[in-house]
Amino acid sequence: MRMTPQRQLVLDALLVLEHATPEQVCAHVQRATPTVNITTIYRTLELLEGLALVRHTHLGHGAPTYSVHEHQHVHLVCHRCGHVVESPKAVMDQLCGTLRATHGFELDASHLALSGTCQTCSQENP
Repeated sequence: MRMTPQRQLVLDALLVLEHATPEQVCAHVQRATPTVNITTIYRTLELLEGLALVRHTHLGHGAPTYSVHEHQHVHLVCHRCGHVVESPKAVMDQLCGTLRATHGFELDASHLALSGTCQTCSQENP
């Protein structure tokens, strides 16, 4: 595969944004190249993920969030305020071991978002 200008723009946008939805990537790319449309962004992200250059995570009910970096963390997403906290993957070690021992299942904890209530929202509405 050759590196087209559009592919490079998408990779560059993800390097700057770190975690971004396709819409956020598109807005970033369109600052430099207004003619690039959202369809091109989606197709490029799909291709780059197929080449293992980017990864996605679902942080909630919306569009997936893409990153060029290997996720070494689990996303904790507050379903009240939407705040996202990154916790080390090691917090999932016990669950990974249990799933492996019980079901022979290898969990990819780097591709995971857990939904719940953040500390601030919990304190506001016990």
